[in-house]
Amino acid sequence: MRDPYSVLGVSKTASEKDIKSAFRKLAKKYHPDQNPDDPKAKERFSEINSAYEIIGDKTKRKQFDRGEIDAEGKEKFAGFEGFGGGARGGGNPFGGAQGNFGGAEDILSQLFGGAAGLGGHPGMGGARGAGPRRPQPAPKGADKKISLSIHLKDLAKGKAAVRLGPDKTVQMTIPPEAEDGQVIRLKGQGEEGPGGSGDALITLKISRHPDFVREGANIRVHVPVDLETAVLGGKMRVPTLTGAVALTVPAWSNSGAVFRVRGKGLPKRDGENGDILAVLAVDIGEQPDPDLIALVESRRKKSA
Repeated sequence: MRDPYSVLGVSKTASEKDIKSAFRKLAKKYHPDQNPDDPKAKERFSEINSAYEIIGDKTKRKQFDRGEIDAEGKEKFAGFEGFGGGARGGGNPFGGAQGNFGGAEDILSQLFGGAAGLGGHPGMGGARGAGPRRPQPAPKGADKKISLSIHLKDLAKGKAAVRLGPDKTVQMTIPPEAEDGQVIRLKGQGEEGPGGSGDALITLKISRHPDFVREGANIRVHVPVDLETAVLGGKMRVPTLTGAVALTVPAWSNSGAVFRVRGKGLPKRDGENGDILAVLAVDIGEQPDPDLIALVESRRKKSA
């Protein structure tokens, strides 16, 4: 085997921390489970383990540096190199304990789970072969996909009831400025499974309102007023999602004029509310008004 320092890519003066860090990095890179299609990865991984057995143990590192054992951990007595078996795999005749500053098996267990899979390398806690892979978590249940029709009043409240099953209905939070077709995920409200419940995926379908037209967080509504109020000024009743409010109409207001009722629209992301945009629609009434007709005829004659 090559010099263990060069195998791990560290200098002979490297600290225990640097040696351990180098081993972790290389073991993670060349672990057979990480390289199933590379036949050389297993060989490289075994070499890395062997190197760490020597210089990753305080006692063996000193013995190697003094020339008492070789790169494979075998004793190097004068004239008897390799005689009597090595320190790898079995007990160390010099009393050194593998892993004095982080055994390879412990490090690999941290990197790859309880069964590290040491690729059949001898002397590593009896592990043989690739070992079992880390167990996969049990699968969760399937997600439920539900389409939910909501109204502008639901958007205003920020809440809506959603039926998740025959006997299960929950109150769902609707985020501010939610859009038609937006999907809201309710965690853990799906089908049950061995690893827990899936989620419920709620697709919003925002229903049209007969009077209100949504414009972002604002709501536009046409408000009819009689001719007298439009000409002379007065009060008009403006509907909102939370009840009607009275609004002052200035004298001589034309049909189509827009009046803003602040804070009566839909919730916004900044915590404020949008506005009601009240569009003035002058209403001359269902029945003909003789006085009004006479007035208009008089004005026509004057302008002719």
